This record gives sequence, C-alpha cells and structure tokens, in this order.
Amino acid sequence: MSVSYWLGVDTGGTFTDFVLLGDGEPRIHKVLSTPASPEQAILQGIQGLGLSDAMASGQLAIVHGTTVATNAALEGKGARTLLITNNGLEDILRIGRQNRPELYNLTPASNASAVSQVPTLGCPARLDAAGNTVTALTDNDIATILAAVREIAPESIALCLLFSYLNPEHEQRLSQALLSAGFAVSPSHQILPTRGEYERGMATWLNAWLAPRVADYLQRLQQATSPAPLAIMQSHGGTIASQQAANQAVNLLLSGPAGGLAAAQRLGQQLQQPHLMTFDMGGTSTDVALLDGDIRLTQQGRIGPYPVAVPMVDMHTIGAGGGSLAYVDEAGLLHVGPHSAGADPGPACYGNGGQHVTVTDANVVLGRLQPDFALGGSLTLDVACAEQAMDRLAVALNLTRQQTAEGVLALANEHMTQALRVISIQKGFDPADFSLMSFGGAGGLHVCALADNLGMPRAIVPQRAGVLSAEGLVYAPRKREILQALPESADEDSLRALIVQLQQQGSNELIAEGVSADRIQHRVFVDMCYQGQSSVLQIDWHEEPADRASRFHAAHQQRFGHRLGLPVQQVNLRIQSQALATPPTLPDGHTQTANPERQATLPGIRTAVAVFSRETLGVGQRLTGPALIYEAVGTTWLETGWTATVNPQGHLLLQRDA
Repeated sequence: MSVSYWLGVDTGGTFTDFVLLGDGEPRIHKVLSTPASPEQAILQGIQGLGLSDAMASGQLAIVHGTTVATNAALEGKGARTLLITNNGLEDILRIGRQNRPELYNLTPASNASAVSQVPTLGCPARLDAAGNTVTALTDNDIATILAAVREIAPESIALCLLFSYLNPEHEQRLSQALLSAGFAVSPSHQILPTRGEYERGMATWLNAWLAPRVADYLQRLQQATSPAPLAIMQSHGGTIASQQAANQAVNLLLSGPAGGLAAAQRLGQQLQQPHLMTFDMGGTSTDVALLDGDIRLTQQGRIGPYPVAVPMVDMHTIGAGGGSLAYVDEAGLLHVGPHSAGADPGPACYGNGGQHVTVTDANVVLGRLQPDFALGGSLTLDVACAEQAMDRLAVALNLTRQQTAEGVLALANEHMTQALRVISIQKGFDPADFSLMSFGGAGGLHVCALADNLGMPRAIVPQRAGVLSAEGLVYAPRKREILQALPESADEDSLRALIVQLQQQGSNELIAEGVSADRIQHRVFVDMCYQGQSSVLQIDWHEEPADRASRFHAAHQQRFGHRLGLPVQQVNLRIQSQALATPPTLPDGHTQTANPERQATLPGIRTAVAVFSRETLGVGQRLTGPALIYEAVGTTWLETGWTATVNPQGHLLLQRDA
C-alpha cells in the first residue's frame, strides 16, 4: 500500500517532537523523551497521534533524527572495540595531534577518554604514499591476526591501514577474513577515504565503537514500527534507510540538529532569504549554524573530546538551553549551564520536583511564559515553584527576584550570542548581512535579544518553530555524501573518470533504497588547499582548472582575509547524490486579523503587553512589541522596538525599528 502520511520524529534531551504531514493541516505533538529507551517515547507519540493503524498498514513513512550515537559518544558507552593498524602505529589514536586545549597551562588535568583503553593489533603489510605495495599482506599474516582477534574477542573492529584510501586491497582482504569469522568490521576506506591518518583513524574507530549501539537501537525501533518505512537523518543533512544506517553510525552524530537546517534551507528559499544564521534552542543545548544559500559542511567537527572528520553540517553547539541550570560558584558569581535539568525532574516550573533555577524558570518568573501557556502542548507551568527556586538563588546573590531572573537570561543570551559570533564573525561574515532564524522550543523567547546583541535588523520565527527540526526531517532529501582522496598525480582525464564512478556509486546506493534513477541529482565539489597546507576549502567543480584555482583564491581571501602566491593543490573529490523528498504541500494561512486575547503586566516592562494566540493571527497582520505570541510548541517574546509581520505561510518576519 502506498504511503499516505509522513512523520518526522526528532528525539531531544528533554522532548521528543513529532510533525505529521499528509492530512490537511500539519499536526504536531510532543512527549517527554525516554533516554534509557528512546523508542518508547516514539511509540508513545505515534499512539498519541492516532497513527497505530496507519503504521501497521504501511501507510505511514517515518523519518527520524536520533541522539543515540551522540549520547553513546558523550557518555563513553560504545562497544568494546579493537583497532587494527600497521605495525608501529598502534598508539596513533592516543598520541593524536598533540594539541593542547590550554596552551600555557603547565599542569593540565588528565583528560582520559575511551580511546586510552582501546586494544590494538599491528599488521605487517605496508603501502607507500602512492598506494603501491611495500610489504605484501600474506595469508599467514591474516591467520595470525585472526588468532589474536579471537583471543581479544571484541564486539567490533576498526580497521585502518596506511594509504588504504588510495589502494584498499589490504583492508578489503582483512575485512573479508574478519567478516567470514563472524566479526563486525569498519574499514577506513569505506568510512573516510581521505588523508590524515589520525582523523581517519578516529572516524573509523568512532564508527566501530558506536555501530553496535546504533544497530541495536535501530533494530528495536524497526521491529516496533514495522512495516512502516523508516529513514534516519545523517549528519550532512540527508536521510538514509535505517537498514543501511546501522553500519554508518559515525554519520549520525548530528542526526537531530541536521533536520532543523534542512527545514531552514527550504524556508530560506521560500522567503527568498537564503542568507541565514540559525539558532535551535531546545531544553538541553543550543545549536547555531550559518547558511549561505546551501547548508555548509565541515570535516573539522567534534563530539566531546573526539574529532569527527566525516562530512557533517557546520554547526556549533553549547550547553545553553531552556533547561540549563543557574548556580552561584564559590566566588559568588552567577553561572548558567552547561549542566541541564533534563526531562526528569526538569525545570522547577514543571512541578516534578526540580529545585534549581533554569532558563525556563527565569522566563516564567518574568512573565514571558504565562501560566496558561501549556509547555510542549500539555505540560502545565507551576509559577509558584519557579518563584521559590528563584528566591533561593536571589538570596545567594543578594538581589531581588526580578534582578536575578534578568541576570539568568542575560547570561544565557550572552552564551548564545558568543556562539553565533563563532560561526559568523570569526569566519569572516557580518551578522548584519543575515537574517536570524529562531527555532526550537525555547528559541522564540530569545530571538530579539540575540539579534540586538549582534546588530541584526531582521529575524524569522517559522511556523511550528518549536518542532521545526522534526518537520525538516520530512523534507530532507535521500542523500549520499561521497568523499574520495586524490593522488597527487591525478590528471584531468582521471578526475573526470573518477567523478563518473563516484556518481554511479551514489546512484546505486539510492536506487537500492527504492529511489528511481530519474529523480537522482548529483553535485560535484573539490577540496583544495595551498601546497603545504593541511586544511582545505570546498570549491564547486568547474571543468577548467584555472576557474577552480581562481575560486579557491577568492574563498581563501573571504575566509582568512588574504591569499597566497603558492601553487594550489586538489585534495579530495566530493560527490553529493540526492533525491528530493516529495511530501504534500502545505496550505496557506487564513486572512482574518486577530485581536489580543488579553493585556498582561510583566515584571520590568512599564507598558501593558499584548498576548496573542499564534493560531489566530492572519496573513499580513502586523504586531508591535512588546507582545507575547504563544502556541502549543513555543512562545515568541517580541521586545519593544521590534515588529512582526505574518507572511502567507504563517511565518513571523521580525524587523527591528530603525
């Protein structure tokens, strides 16, 4: 039976969000996450939306953004993993790049991670820097390695041999022998076929370390939702069938946040505002990113202490969310985050026993979250509990309740402002040239303050902003991001032949998921650098080498403020193969104009504040701050000096007064 409904499911640290398309107006839903068993919250939401029958009949397609890989990495709960590398390189992951987080600290604290406990084996085979065999891999070598692996008995194996990205023969033979012996293997020539031994080794180890945990979760979820088709969002902004995702765990580390960027890119195109800075403020953290037409990808991402060199959305994450805890240190200074109250007990205003102040509690105390604003659609706010918690903090600071709440919000806003500076000013972009797009359950409460801090005159609060990441999952394309290192001797003819080969690989993988060949589109990029550099910039492919070099010089000038008179080197080919999703189009909003439901008095605000229900706002309606605009999955605080206009799709377009 054909699919009639599309369900985006985004699992966060506090809430699991649902957006359903295919039945007229989009339907949204939120439930508290169940971190110990994330699929339970998903099944609870499906039942709450009345979709059990559609799921059982195969009419429901599910696209999921998961945090299982991220949480396992941050909590150090991966599988027991063995690293097999060349003789003499067994310590490469522990040695790393010798970068010091505190350059002038002569007595740094020990920062042991799971890498320090990784068992390793050396392989005597060897390739040179051109991929030619120096020492052959013999059958006896394979037998010796197999015997050692059986003795160690790992759950998973990371296989990373020198220069296998140029010649995978040795890895392929070893992989086949290990797979035949019943072991799960992640070979580096499949995970990250590019230079950088440490980064490639880390990506391969991360994949092997996380894959069993991801596979176990996806198997449980697939069984619980069968026969509904299940796709998983990847870190680069495209989806993959769940059956294939289990073996590519390292590509799921930014699974959930990437959904928000997919939605933001689509919305920017609709609004003809492709230059966006986004901030996704949830209960536990805030993710910020910059879109300059396309979603920007990076190979220099990090998860906790681990570098992640696979292509992923260029995003900066900080521990500042609605649930971030406020506390006073030994010196009497106020701090906000990075620790969070989570889903249980949550902020004090949840009434679930939380005793400590959070950012959400500060918004409640200042009246920006009103008692009748059902948080998450169903969670009733307990103002008295929030005020009691704030009073305890105020005593420690010797401030009033209002001053303390304002201080909590000011600190949280400064943390998020600094994060936005990292992805804009520090990379050569002027925030004033961009629109600030806010989403996530808590984003609308802070959007005006952040835009003011950055000197940005425009902001956007999308329709259903509180669950935009879940909605973006539905619209995300089926996608493969294929990376291949180039030998230094590659000429133009061999480059073109390799492009055709990699495009065919991307097409084959998508066709295997049921995508028709005529819907597949390819984009080609080349990673380039000045000769002698180790970092690269991604450049659109152009047939003429001179055009590619010219574009690289310009990109280097924009990114770093200068260009060099050095030869330019082509390092990697990158192929994006994708098939656009085709969920149903959404109806435009209604045209009637709504009056405020009431006028509210807020602490610290001298004038009365108009309170609007977002569902009642009509297309073209213009609101002037101060005003509160609430909906089931979020609230927008329109500050004094800002106006908001409702566009035909129901998005709020904010403008700062001149």
